[in-house]
Formats: sequence, C-alpha cells, structure tokens
Amino acid sequence: QVQLVESGGGSVQPGGSLGLSCVASGRVFTIDNLAWYRRAPGKERELVGSISRSGSAYVTDAVKGRFAISKDSTPTTMTVYLQRNNLSPEDTVVYYCYVMSLGSYIWGQGTQVTFSS
Repeated sequence: QVQLVESGGGSVQPGGSLGLSCVASGRVFTIDNLAWYRRAPGKERELVGSISRSGSAYVTDAVKGRFAISKDSTPTTMTVYLQRNNLSPEDTVVYYCYVMSLGSYIWGQGTQVTFSS
C-alpha cells in the first residue's frame, strides 16, 4: 500500500508563485509514475504534469514555461513537487497528487489554491 499526503496549498497574489509537495510512503518501491492533476469547478480533472520513476518529466502545454515537476526519493518515501510560477486565475483550482502503483491509481486528498487580494 502507498499513502499520499499533499501540502503547500494556500493563497497567492496574481502573478505570484507557490509550490506543492506530495509525500508518498509505504510500498514506494512499487511506484511507477507520479503526477499532478487539477480540477476546476464543474470540469473534469485534467493532467498538469507527470514524472516517471526514472525522472523523465512532462508538463502540459497549458502550463509549460510556468510550472515544473520534480521528485525526490529516500529508501522509504518518494516526494513529487509542483512549482508553479506566474499564477493566473485559471490556476486557482484544486490540485491532486497521483501515483500509479502496480496498476492501481492512488490519489491525494487535494489542495486548494486561491488568490489573495
């Protein structure tokens, strides 16, 4: 079993930056791929970026040049990061961490990003 804990959500000013992290624990040696998704109200969840166990990273065209995905590993944990820069209103939605482990999809609890005045 793999457990996920997300952190880093909160308020940010337009054009600002905010990072997210997601720590995977448990049977992390079974993780094949990690990713970040996001969902706006009334819309389907969409992929933001992914990174493989070997470190091959990808972000979608919607965030390319502004967001970056990376990961870090220890013997007992695997952490995936999402650095978000130059945030716009479309980016202030709920973000979900995701891992694929032995063919199963595991989701984080979700973290909200909002704009501060």
